Amino acid sequence: MQKLLMTPGPTTIPEAVKLEMAKDIIHHRTEEYSEIFKELSENLKCVFKTKNPVITLTSSGTGAMEASVTNLFSKGEKVIVISVGNFGNRFIQLTKLHGLDVKEISYKWGESAKPEDLKKVLSEEEDVKGVFLTHHETSSGVLNDVSAFGKILEGTEILFVVDSISGILSNEFKTDEWRVDCAISGSQKGFMTPPGLAFVSLSNRAQEAMKKSDMPNFYFSFAKHLDRLAEGQNPTTPAITLIFAANVACQLIKKEGIDNVLKRHKKLQILTALGIEALGLEFFVKNSEDRGSTLTSVIAPKGIDGQEVNKLMQEEGVTIAGGQADYKGKIFRIGHLGDVNELDVIVTFSVLEKVLYKLNYREFEIGASLKAIQEYLIKNI
Repeated sequence: MQKLLMTPGPTTIPEAVKLEMAKDIIHHRTEEYSEIFKELSENLKCVFKTKNPVITLTSSGTGAMEASVTNLFSKGEKVIVISVGNFGNRFIQLTKLHGLDVKEISYKWGESAKPEDLKKVLSEEEDVKGVFLTHHETSSGVLNDVSAFGKILEGTEILFVVDSISGILSNEFKTDEWRVDCAISGSQKGFMTPPGLAFVSLSNRAQEAMKKSDMPNFYFSFAKHLDRLAEGQNPTTPAITLIFAANVACQLIKKEGIDNVLKRHKKLQILTALGIEALGLEFFVKNSEDRGSTLTSVIAPKGIDGQEVNKLMQEEGVTIAGGQADYKGKIFRIGHLGDVNELDVIVTFSVLEKVLYKLNYREFEIGASLKAIQEYLIKNI
């Protein structure tokens, strides 16, 4: 059975990337490796839309999130963490774990963060050193307006740290224009590469803050990575095969064109929304303006366990994601990022209709979602 991966990460790996990983491994302390790593580092700057250096860590995205705390701040410093879900909460956990004075701005899952709330907290708190924000919240599908928060911080020395692990490449992200000091992403989502790499963009302000931090770092030392970046090297043994794979993925992204990649993801999000509406299902993120183009989260119909939807779909060859934390079993999430096309969405809804019907949800005409998707595609050729 051919399998289809429609999760918000890991995502499907393109054939060219898989073939790159099948090649013989080489030694990393060679000119051949350095040239490829230099190319990747430049490609990452293009994707992040930054002139700042982008370092590559052999780590999951969470490793980079923790490293942003330990490299950029000192114990006891005051920071504001804005959370709209599970991964915003992770920033809260990490900042508290490492002894920062944390002021939380938290929202109900499914709601986006409000810039005016940050303004209010900043007016009430003195000597704030950093603001942490999630660009796209993978647990719910909410997209935050990073640009609006960046504007609030203009004219200050407050560090702006943004987790765009599931946001970048499926949603617009402009590191420099949006005043982001530390932007974080990972290989297993929009970058169409297996898990294992994390990417971190560092502004001049962030690099100056690194010099003042009193927290110990070795493996995750940003300074060590920056010191070796110009020569195309890493301070410790890197994930060589993944780095080569990520570089090929970046080549594919540049060939398609970043603007075209974003347009494709927006179209896939529209198609998914049309399918959900045609089936009479309810969106978890109520405000359509708050939904990202990475995934669509759906409330499981009354009396149906969302985990059972996932299980039956996987048995049919299509893997989607379930809810997390308090929403496990209450929602399911359909990913539409990375190496995904219109046909993948059509196949997903064909299977989803079959599964819902099997679970005795009959609030739709058979083929309704497929018709809605096809009508849009034909009218927008």
